[in-house]
Amino acid sequence: MKRYGNLWNEIVNFSNLLLAAKKAQKGKRFRDNVLAFNYNLESELFRLQAELQSKTYHPGAYRTFEIFEPKPRMISAAPYRDRVVHHALCNIIVPIFERTFIDDSYANRIGFGSHRALRRCTEFARSSKYVLQCDIRKYFPSIDHEILKSQLRCKIKCRDTMQLIDTIIDSSNIQEPAIDYFPGDDLLMPLERRRGLPIGNLTSQFFANVYLNSFDHFVKEQIKATKYLRYVDDFALFSDDKIFLEQAKIKIAEYLSNLRLRLHSVKSQIFATKQGVSFVGFRILPDRIRVRNHNLRQGRKRLQQMLCDYKNGKIELDKISQSIQSWVAHLEHGDTWRLRQKIFKNFHLRGIYSNYKNLSGA
Repeated sequence: MKRYGNLWNEIVNFSNLLLAAKKAQKGKRFRDNVLAFNYNLESELFRLQAELQSKTYHPGAYRTFEIFEPKPRMISAAPYRDRVVHHALCNIIVPIFERTFIDDSYANRIGFGSHRALRRCTEFARSSKYVLQCDIRKYFPSIDHEILKSQLRCKIKCRDTMQLIDTIIDSSNIQEPAIDYFPGDDLLMPLERRRGLPIGNLTSQFFANVYLNSFDHFVKEQIKATKYLRYVDDFALFSDDKIFLEQAKIKIAEYLSNLRLRLHSVKSQIFATKQGVSFVGFRILPDRIRVRNHNLRQGRKRLQQMLCDYKNGKIELDKISQSIQSWVAHLEHGDTWRLRQKIFKNFHLRGIYSNYKNLSGA
């Protein structure tokens, strides 16, 4: 396996840091911390560059908050200057790993994404009798630091780059408890091993793909599942042979234990595809694709909240327009013509109503 060195100068190059700052501020340009950083952008980047070169860079404290949809999770937001460093690192190392990822891993990759995953899942579901659909229990809180670092070192031999990677991983704040025992563990082993990556970091999303990359290849090359796809920690195998999927589930659980991961006992099941396969917010049925009820309820709730915020002067009309156009574009990936008509039937907001008549297919 080829390993890559001499990456450090590319990472700390000023032009790479400037590109990283442009990427990090995307969609967040007018936030106070971004405005403050950009006010003295050149000097801030030179200071960051000097810290990286002198090995005096230390990540700041995370700001944490909890979200409850689609499920309760703790989100950790790194300081803005740290997010610039994350982008600078990923600009250089992501292409190294990208070429090793399978084509059916869809999360957090340019040109892939949830809608492409939905199309692939639909293709598999409608050409197979059965599906083994799985979810990894507490995935981000369970990622083992030692295993992750060893995986990264398999491709990166640049000492300075790995030191920065180690610094970012080691600075991860405490995540929700995910204590599990695996073969060979003594009583204290789960408490002694550091684990967990903060959801919200660009690096965490990338590391999460690296962590399951060998698993993807195991499923494709050892189990020989020709119809397999993964989106973060949700994955599915399709086949006309139910016994094949039952055996595959056993092998998958064994392999994941080597990564100190466990399948979710309730969400990992084998069933007939004609019952409907839920993936990336949609439910794929033999003759149609529906939006999952839970996702639809949340979308309507967000729409009502935006309208309330607009009436109270908290957001601008353009913000509502952008959000709804994005939502409608998402809904259009399912068979939702009647649904869109129903949602926007009584949507009378001056200045943008005519646009939504078109968006809803009216």
